[in-house]
Amino acid sequence: MSSPREQIVQLALGSVKLEGTLAIPAGASGIVLFAHGSGSSRHSPRNRYVAQVLREGGLATLLIDLLDAGEEREDDRTARLRFDIHLLARRIAAATDWLRQNPAASHLRIGYFGASTGAAAALVAAAERPDEVSAIVSRGGRPDLAMRVLGRVKAPTLLIVGARDLPVIEMNRQALMHLRAEKRLDIVPSATHLFEEPGTLEQVAVLARDWLLAHLKPYTER
Repeated sequence: MSSPREQIVQLALGSVKLEGTLAIPAGASGIVLFAHGSGSSRHSPRNRYVAQVLREGGLATLLIDLLDAGEEREDDRTARLRFDIHLLARRIAAATDWLRQNPAASHLRIGYFGASTGAAAALVAAAERPDEVSAIVSRGGRPDLAMRVLGRVKAPTLLIVGARDLPVIEMNRQALMHLRAEKRLDIVPSATHLFEEPGTLEQVAVLARDWLLAHLKPYTER
């Protein structure tokens, strides 16, 4: 499958304008909204790599900045907004609504791919949009920061953690017990929190691709 052209889009979410990168392969079966982690952005090389693998598998992707330029400058100084899970979740939910209103994507099932604190925000947004989100993948996520809403998440959820990321493994195991939807915890051997070890990010991308393809079938197939 040829690589689709990436399009820079502006998302007007209330009084805030955020930038995103949208790419829709021909015949895409679903679209994945990326929620980046602490101190990161839509330019994260790890998320961009995973997005490329998903597109090669036939999924569309939308990578967005969850903070505007002024907020990013503030967060660089204080590291406060990256842990404001409810603010980030509202942005993800609003981006979900934007996708539903976008003629190029409105027919596609929506999945979330969240990393670190972005995974917590994605889970909160999924609890707020239970009929719009069809699958979730968390990479090195902090689902413990969304513990109060996990029981309301309807979307099948895959939690991926590195085997050497011991504190986060336990956080994910606790979260797994609170999730009521279809769920799975995969632990990638030899990987630390950022999956920087050779071959580990590739494993994350394949796990994510297979999970999302399984749950983002076209509406006509369900």
